[in-house]
Amino acid sequence: MNKLRFLLGICLCISIQNYAQNNRVNGEIIKGFGEFFTVENPDIKTDTAATFKVIFDVSKTSEDKSDPNKYIVTAARFLNIHADQGMHKDQLKAALTIHASAWQDVLNNKEYKEKFGVDNPNLKLIEALNTAGVDIILCGQTAVYRGLNKDNVVPSVKFALSAMTALIQYQNNGYQFIKF
Repeated sequence: MNKLRFLLGICLCISIQNYAQNNRVNGEIIKGFGEFFTVENPDIKTDTAATFKVIFDVSKTSEDKSDPNKYIVTAARFLNIHADQGMHKDQLKAALTIHASAWQDVLNNKEYKEKFGVDNPNLKLIEALNTAGVDIILCGQTAVYRGLNKDNVVPSVKFALSAMTALIQYQNNGYQFIKF
């Protein structure tokens, strides 16, 4: 009887996990990244008439070098979930500061593959975000310390004096700071 309960419990857990995985919604702005769940009747309604301006601070990278950085994926999810609610792409302004260990994620493919032995899994995501108007900003202090320059990072990445400088300036321009 205990074995049967145990097996039923495992089946239930697997079913719940499969249900959750299969009910993710693919976004319209950043296709292939930033899947999300539909939330029915939230108490806090999305102000679809507003303009949302956000700057994400990304300082961590993936342990598995073949996986995209989940903190960079967050920017895709931000765009996709709000577009799904009816907000126009022009109402959604996003930027990312990249520093600390996340510097690895903005390496061009040649450099990334030499360092980690796999293709950079963030390239398509970064390019899709760039195409959607998201600023991807590399901390200049991290860049100099790590020997990064325009030749060894993704071409669309912008350099700032520092992540701190970019964070202050974007917040001065109405962007809200989000750190996970």
